[in-house]
Amino acid sequence: MGERVMENRKGSIWHSPLPKRPNWFERRSTMMLPGMEGKYIARGQFEGKCIAVLSSGGDAQGMNAAIRAVVRMGIYCGCRVFFIKEGYQGLVEGDEYIVEASWADVSGIIQQGGTVIGSARCAEFRERDGRLRAAANLVRNGITNLVVIGGDGSLTGANQFRVEWPSLLEELVNTSRIKAEQAANCSHLNIVGLVGSIDNDFCGTDMTIGADSALHRIIEATDAINTTASSHQRCFILEVMGRHCGYLALVASMACEADWVFIPELPPADDWREKLCRKLRMNRDAGQRTNTIMVAEGAIDRQCNPITCDEIRKLIVSELGLDTRITVLGHVQRGGLPSAFDRNLGTRMGAEAVLALMDADRDKDLPACVVSLDGNQAVRVPLMRCVEKTRQVAEALKEKNFDRAIELRGGSFMSNLWTYLKLSKIERPRRSVMNNLRLGMINVGAPACGVNAVMRSFARLAMTKGYTVVGIHEGFLGLTNDDLSEIGWGDVRGWVNMGGSALGTRRDKPSELGMQLVANKIKQHNLHGLLVIGGFEAYECVIELAEARDQYCELCIPIIMIPATISNNVPGTDFSLGADTALNEIVQILDKIKQSAMGTKRRVFVVETMGGFCGYLATMSGLAGGADAAYIYEEPFTIDDLRQDVVHLRAKIADNVQRGLILRTEYANKNYTSQFIHQLYAEEGKGIFDCRCNVLGHMQQGNCPSPFDRNLGTKLGSKALDWMDEQININISSEHTVQAITASSCALLGIIRQYATFTEVLKLKAVTDFKHRLPREEWWLNLRPLLRIMAKHDSLYESESIMAGVEKD
Repeated sequence: MGERVMENRKGSIWHSPLPKRPNWFERRSTMMLPGMEGKYIARGQFEGKCIAVLSSGGDAQGMNAAIRAVVRMGIYCGCRVFFIKEGYQGLVEGDEYIVEASWADVSGIIQQGGTVIGSARCAEFRERDGRLRAAANLVRNGITNLVVIGGDGSLTGANQFRVEWPSLLEELVNTSRIKAEQAANCSHLNIVGLVGSIDNDFCGTDMTIGADSALHRIIEATDAINTTASSHQRCFILEVMGRHCGYLALVASMACEADWVFIPELPPADDWREKLCRKLRMNRDAGQRTNTIMVAEGAIDRQCNPITCDEIRKLIVSELGLDTRITVLGHVQRGGLPSAFDRNLGTRMGAEAVLALMDADRDKDLPACVVSLDGNQAVRVPLMRCVEKTRQVAEALKEKNFDRAIELRGGSFMSNLWTYLKLSKIERPRRSVMNNLRLGMINVGAPACGVNAVMRSFARLAMTKGYTVVGIHEGFLGLTNDDLSEIGWGDVRGWVNMGGSALGTRRDKPSELGMQLVANKIKQHNLHGLLVIGGFEAYECVIELAEARDQYCELCIPIIMIPATISNNVPGTDFSLGADTALNEIVQILDKIKQSAMGTKRRVFVVETMGGFCGYLATMSGLAGGADAAYIYEEPFTIDDLRQDVVHLRAKIADNVQRGLILRTEYANKNYTSQFIHQLYAEEGKGIFDCRCNVLGHMQQGNCPSPFDRNLGTKLGSKALDWMDEQININISSEHTVQAITASSCALLGIIRQYATFTEVLKLKAVTDFKHRLPREEWWLNLRPLLRIMAKHDSLYESESIMAGVEKD
């Protein structure tokens, strides 16, 4: 995710200098224009229109989710939808390669990797004769709307096809290959692109379909390699895909605590060999048993010469004598199941693509667009302007203009790069006046994956600035029991890939333990700043500390909270740490449950998720898992609603659908419990289906954090330390005492859209439902109609897209 504000500090001493600040921060990622937000689409509104969908180029996990969404949203809108099999090759060949899709054709594909309609490279489509054949095939089927899922090459070809369309039709009529009446009925071709690429190399979107799943494969492999590497004290060099984009290597290096990363956008300094060996030797001397070096397949030096894994291995063996192995991950990164994020991304993008096509059908002057992601918001960006910027990256690399290449990659890439460079310091912390200042870290509430990544980055960056970092064990109860310990540099090694809380966590609040006692302990242990990580309980604790400052001067220190809860129910942020890991855990379980249902046939599963009163997990996992319904507290439901859903499922399963999936958040309704819903479905489904109930429980908290939670935790820890350092410098006296009394010195750090945002905790009280532990506004509620549409319910769909201009220099 991009961040609006980042510091301008010197880069790591082992990398070349960063670009000058003005080049990086004067750009605007997108220019938002009035668009589609709040528009409702009724069933059958576009009756008679024809849409086709094809996938081209390299496959990516999540493409099937997009295909499913295009088909089902198209049918919901009244359109006929066609598959074009085998990409542009199928478009050129026609006949059996172009087939009409039904609702059932995309049932059960959302959890599959790859693309069920196939993908192939087509040399014929690059020639005009091939495009003539393709145009004739579309006209014969009455297709004038095309969704293309692929990379920049595929989308460029689609736009050229669109531009040439009038001349292609004219030539087809003149050669009697189509009738003039057919040409008149298909006079305009509308194109919408969806970027499917594991490389995440397309300008104009924060994430491409497949990139998150590829990161999952890389991190799974890296975690597995680390165990054997540690056993034998080996050094491993991992080559990851990405062509000329270093995104996968960069993010994976942060998520696995790699010692070094080579990416094309920021080649190392000319003396990188000496510095690499120096760093590896220093880490081994500090007790590290293994080293990991991440190499993007397009890695180059500053003269644009390739840097290969074999070259690095020979260097390490000859200079350090380390047992060094190379692992080239290859196409395993394209394979496997799509992550929850990619399933939801593909679903949202596919649905929005249909609406974008219908808008273009009404307004012929609209340019071809790409449906992409800006933070958590769907946007439409002019296709060719995005393609042009993407190609400018390759040109900048060829011209050795690496500053420009980094700038063109966008805010998300720069944010990741900046955080990595800050954490890649060679030098260990030295004693300074700041060593007299002590910063506390504490966890409150239920465990959540990503917490340890926050503490690692916060602690190490604090140490490089000269602070002493103190870990408070077992929450505020541990503080009152003097259960604290100083954190050393090596103590946080390996924390990024650890789930749960390395310090331990409890739910006790200061008010329950005694505010006077808590204040006394803060003074006793000489804490000058406090990082609080946790869920709604942590949020309440920080509010209590802020409100008690008037009575207890010991609490007048900078306090920063980072939300970490699988429930994603803390105000002031769109995403809480741990929620992504939980979603992936739930979706994997749902896949297994659906597999069981396919084996037994005609079975409905009722699944209860955690989250308290918050329906985030039930809604987002339902969307990613292909659920028929998800019952949540925020959207009240009655017995009539339940009965209608039972009737709906009876009809579906009687029509040869093999299974049903119903989700319910744990506190959705006091009386309509999971057991009640199970019994209702079991009784009403007699003779049609049987029903089973599953309460997932604490397994949802996950084991190892997802790449997203590792990466987000690392970045938030870095931002929290920057804020803490600034607050201390503002509020420190000449006697080195800290007295922070302003409301802004007690804040919550969250992600709003794609920006890291600091909000005074006391201001958040007005937007909080404390009784039900919920924010009063939740962005994801707009996605709930989409869930029901994908399950063939009658619904009104709220288009989430807005129009956006491409990045401006």
